[in-house]
Amino acid sequence: MNAIPKHRASNDTARTIQPAWVRIAHWLNALAAVLMMLSGWRIYDASPVFHAFRIPTGITLGGWLGGALQWHFAAMWLLFFNALFYLAMNVVTGRIKTKFFPLSVRAIAHDLGDALKGHLSHTDPSRYNAVQKLAYLFVMFDIAVLILSGLAIWKSVQFPLLRELMGGYDFARVVHFCAMSLLAGFIVVHLTMVALVPRSLLTMIRGR
Repeated sequence: MNAIPKHRASNDTARTIQPAWVRIAHWLNALAAVLMMLSGWRIYDASPVFHAFRIPTGITLGGWLGGALQWHFAAMWLLFFNALFYLAMNVVTGRIKTKFFPLSVRAIAHDLGDALKGHLSHTDPSRYNAVQKLAYLFVMFDIAVLILSGLAIWKSVQFPLLRELMGGYDFARVVHFCAMSLLAGFIVVHLTMVALVPRSLLTMIRGR
């Protein structure tokens, strides 16, 4: 059997960009987020926060309020435990420090300007630019707000301090809806960037 040349083996190893646990957590998170949004929209329509605004029934999940709640709670546990796993692994492996920091306002402004001009480089997919770092840190924070505000709504009596920190039950619903809207906006932008740089999708599937 012919031995694999050392330089080829090292190149193959260097091309591994996303470890398996990152890819698994990413796709589970995407599944949970989509299920929660679609079912959440059906729950929202049953008792809208903003009465002048309704979600078209055709893009909701659950068929009725009871069905939507079942989907929502099932996806909620998936999102919660997957988010804990993802955060813990990022901290334990040191990935959160190497991937998302350092980050500065100047770097964000510079990379955002390049992105708007279409000049932002994607030559090294193993490194995040400042805009990506900010976006991913933001979505982590947004998911945390989603979980906490959802808990304040679902178990309002059991967690009175959390409810009050959210501004009361009614305002917690507003916070939950706004956090969901920001997550939906992130997904739209994320999918747009994937369409512009399709190899990033292959990286998240194959890890290389």
